Amino acid sequence: MTDVTSAVTEAFGKASASNRAALVGYLPAGFPSVAGAIEAALAMAQAGADVIEVGLPYSDPLMDGPVIAEAVHRALAAGTRVADVLRTVEAVAAAGVPVLVMTYWNPVDRYGVRAFARDLAAVGGSGLITPDLTVEEARPWLDASAEYDLDRVFLVAPSSTGQRVATITRACRGFVYAASLMGITGTRDAVSGDASGLVKRIREHTDLPVAVGLGVSNGAQAAQVAAFADGVIVGSAFVRRLLEDQGVPAIRELTSELSLGVRRTAP
Repeated sequence: MTDVTSAVTEAFGKASASNRAALVGYLPAGFPSVAGAIEAALAMAQAGADVIEVGLPYSDPLMDGPVIAEAVHRALAAGTRVADVLRTVEAVAAAGVPVLVMTYWNPVDRYGVRAFARDLAAVGGSGLITPDLTVEEARPWLDASAEYDLDRVFLVAPSSTGQRVATITRACRGFVYAASLMGITGTRDAVSGDASGLVKRIREHTDLPVAVGLGVSNGAQAAQVAAFADGVIVGSAFVRRLLEDQGVPAIRELTSELSLGVRRTAP
């Protein structure tokens, strides 16, 4: 589906035209509150994030590390619902930044796949990132996303075979999410050595942008990933600052640091 241009793909294209990688930032809806999450996401957008991922809080976040899992737990305990996620998407999309919802599949399935696609498109959302949805089980989502012109971002793991990478990338639209390491989300002291090789393997099968996630926490790591990937995805580092009550200024500061990082010239 690489012949289709979306707002997300365009954001990656603009970054590439400026000789840099795109910065993709993640925050869960509803944490530290619905309004607080919106404020933080808007600050992220204003400080240089090219694409925003809004997390849909879920009660069984198997792939989330302790930082994001704690934030999601608090969001759920405060009563965050799908309507709050959509409200968050609408507020950020209105600021002119493409917004994707990062979600486990069960909440979408329970809501109704076509209904979710309809309501996400209605508030200006660009699509979904679905970490636990396999392509083989994705037909309802592929159909609904095509109907409502939404992006679908699937994850490719370091363990994925060449045939598997080809299957996954054919189903993607927007960009391809390269999980730089096996396991749960979280910041790391160093970027996985598998990441650059994985990006290279993905590019053999698609001309969609390839963004690397899981592990980036600072500007230096962002620069390292930007040297070989089209996008740098950061989540836990942002969430940690909110968990530590550092507030929106810390979100803005980290976004600025990462934004400079993806602009650095690789040695």
